[in-house]
Amino acid sequence: MMERADSSKKLYSRLRLWEFPDQYIVEPTDGSCGSSLVISRKDGSMSLIDELPESSSVPKVRPIFGVVGMLKLLAGSYLIVITKRECVGSYLGHPIFKVSSLKIFPCNHSLENSTAEQKKMETEFSGLLNIAEKTSGLYFSYETNLTLSAQRLNDLGDESKLLPLWRQAEPRFLWNNYMLEVLIDNKLDPYILPVVQGNILFSLLDSFFLNCSSSFNNFQAAIGKDVIDVTLVARRCTRRNGTRMWRRGADSDGYVANFVESEQIMQFNGFTASFVQVRGSIPLLWEQIVDLTYKPKFQIVKLEEAPRVVERHFLDLRKKYGAVFAVDLVNKHGGEGRLSEKYAGAMQHVVSDDVRYLHFDFHHICGHVHFERLSILYEQISDFIERNGYLLLNEKGEKMKEQLGVVRTNCIDCLDRTNVTQSMIGRKMLEFQLRRLGVFGAEETISSHPKFDDSFKVLWANHGDDISLQYSGTGALKGDFVRYGQRTIQGILKDGWNALARYYLNNFCDGTKQDAIDLLQGHYIVSVSRDMTTPSQKGGGLEAVASFPLALSLVLTGFFFATMSLGQGQYDLRHFFFSFMWAGLSVALAAFVRANGRIFCNRPRLHKPR
Repeated sequence: MMERADSSKKLYSRLRLWEFPDQYIVEPTDGSCGSSLVISRKDGSMSLIDELPESSSVPKVRPIFGVVGMLKLLAGSYLIVITKRECVGSYLGHPIFKVSSLKIFPCNHSLENSTAEQKKMETEFSGLLNIAEKTSGLYFSYETNLTLSAQRLNDLGDESKLLPLWRQAEPRFLWNNYMLEVLIDNKLDPYILPVVQGNILFSLLDSFFLNCSSSFNNFQAAIGKDVIDVTLVARRCTRRNGTRMWRRGADSDGYVANFVESEQIMQFNGFTASFVQVRGSIPLLWEQIVDLTYKPKFQIVKLEEAPRVVERHFLDLRKKYGAVFAVDLVNKHGGEGRLSEKYAGAMQHVVSDDVRYLHFDFHHICGHVHFERLSILYEQISDFIERNGYLLLNEKGEKMKEQLGVVRTNCIDCLDRTNVTQSMIGRKMLEFQLRRLGVFGAEETISSHPKFDDSFKVLWANHGDDISLQYSGTGALKGDFVRYGQRTIQGILKDGWNALARYYLNNFCDGTKQDAIDLLQGHYIVSVSRDMTTPSQKGGGLEAVASFPLALSLVLTGFFFATMSLGQGQYDLRHFFFSFMWAGLSVALAAFVRANGRIFCNRPRLHKPR
């Protein structure tokens, strides 16, 4: 596989952050004897020094494990570092770490000379960065490139393998791409740490472990006499990153929301097999703006542009993956059906020998419990999967077989139905690979080995939960089928709870979270000339003062007084009048909130919906 980068370009794996009154100093402590990085607390400017300066005061010192990047706002810059990490396993022989804790250090002493309005604006923008500290599913490696699949890593030329990791990286999967720009401009290669968002899950399957044990990131189970490593990697695209209801569909360039590359890697006796699938929102210009209803209406924007957007999307997929089979799992009827109909119509312009499209009404065919009927879907796509294959490397790292195409799966959210379907495809492919290597017989399947089967299910269930958590704020629905192979009462109840949690987060939290994501990813760049009002002030009129908690309190208060007055009605008819008056006001206010639901939801302030 890929060689490590040239020694002069290796990343520092252990660092120490010194907090001086006027500057931060990041000192390598991994024995590399590299220069320390100095960051001014006044304006965020950077330089290198060989010796630490003397100071009259005792600086605060803390260990850190990487510099994620720098973000510039109106008057100050903000340094983002990794303060805690967790080693979760190895990817193709290299240690992989999960970010357990991020911390943001302000470099905004120059704010003292700013106006009161600028200070207020800076405070609101910097407040969004507190949300960034809670970003989930961040992974990194000091030695290998996590943004590339095993096939793309194998295809790297010798010269590319000697480049710093950030220069090898696939920009669309580089979570801190925008935040690294300042470090790149200052040529600080040993400090430039690529970070991906998604998940990386590991399993070890062999015959020497008699009991099956599991944890969040790895487990062990028995199968025959062979040792098999299975790794599942998710890479989230940053082009149209965001939350479930505020990032739907595609943009005008064809980049779609919730686009995730899932790679299933199997290693056995020196052989490495890799299989990639992708998921992504329906590639039309559409949205589903929250309005307090459980399921807001779908709205297609600029329908006349649909063929061009779809064409751009699939052209990009073909360049990166080869042939594409698009599997659309949404309902045939209702709002989903209208969306699917427009998608199918736009696909007529791009369908060819290399691009195929299939609509499979998951809910109609499989219902809520009969997911085994996905075999009907597999029969229709199996020829494509078998023909386009997977990557296979022998003990010497030589390519014996390569993947020539990809299955692109979508439902509405590209979470629950999609994960059930992708896990089924991943299972079929792993069985192909094990037969090819002689581990399985011609008719042998994963389900023939209960511990192997259980481990595989848990791997994909955790995979789906992580992807769902990053996009919707909760674990995946229908996860009990992926985890246990059948629907359970507990799983159905958990789905109900997660559905309610999604409703709350989507309506009352995700607008602010979307602003934080846009700020981090560089989709919104703060500038003094443009940002003359704080984010909380954007959007005037009723929207600026609308408050759902306040409206709900007034409605409940009105009904309370109505009930109290009604109780006194037997003594004085005036109480009947007051009772109907309070009830009428409450009903009128509730009706007003219902009719104007959008303005009572938590909405993004930096980017308006289309």
